[in-house]
Amino acid sequence: MNLTLKIWRQADATSAGAMHTYPLEGVSEDMSFLEMLDLLNEKLVTHGEEPVAFDSDCREGICGMCSLMINGQAHGPEVTTTCQLHMRSFSDGDTITIEPWRADPFPVVKDLIVDRSAFDRIIQNGGYISANTGSAPEANSVPAPRDKAMRAFNVATCIGCGACVAACPNGSASLFLGAKITHLGELPQGQPERYSRVSTMVAQHDHEGFGGCTNIGECAAACPKEIPLDVISQLNKDLRTAIKQGH
Repeated sequence: MNLTLKIWRQADATSAGAMHTYPLEGVSEDMSFLEMLDLLNEKLVTHGEEPVAFDSDCREGICGMCSLMINGQAHGPEVTTTCQLHMRSFSDGDTITIEPWRADPFPVVKDLIVDRSAFDRIIQNGGYISANTGSAPEANSVPAPRDKAMRAFNVATCIGCGACVAACPNGSASLFLGAKITHLGELPQGQPERYSRVSTMVAQHDHEGFGGCTNIGECAAACPKEIPLDVISQLNKDLRTAIKQGH
């Protein structure tokens, strides 16, 4: 498979970036998208050129590091992570445009790498359950209804990749935030801090510069873990209660 790649190149956070075009031959349809970029970088290094910087870690669809806009879609044409996207989703002779996430709270570090530490700061402002340390409690000491436990497990699959922000025309992180709020809010252990949690996390979300949600739904459509849109409804419901309680 022969491809033409149009890739955003940017030396560092303060430099101006631009699209660069690279022809690439010999791409196997069985390669993952990141393996295709590895092949390109091998070619660039062989010719004495600077390789394209991109993020990756597990390459198993778990860590959320491999965040790329591919032909204008977060993670590309399939509902999966970039590392789990395979080149069989493209055709011989295709032109593929590859860009970093485009959102003010995710500044470009270099080339295709962005700084997503804004998500970390949101979690630091309430995305946890306070508990005394010690030995692990007996598993059934705090019973949870099965439907709530399953919902908590399902939304906890959010990997914080940022596809929801990249896909949203408003640059909102409401799906990410809603997943974290719903995950903890469904569990008995999450109840004591439930409303103070949502208040502080939403405040940090807004402070980071993420946009507001207008229920367009692109976030859920792009989410590789298929987090449902209704977590945003839960987020708004908990926030209204928090405001009434004076949090």
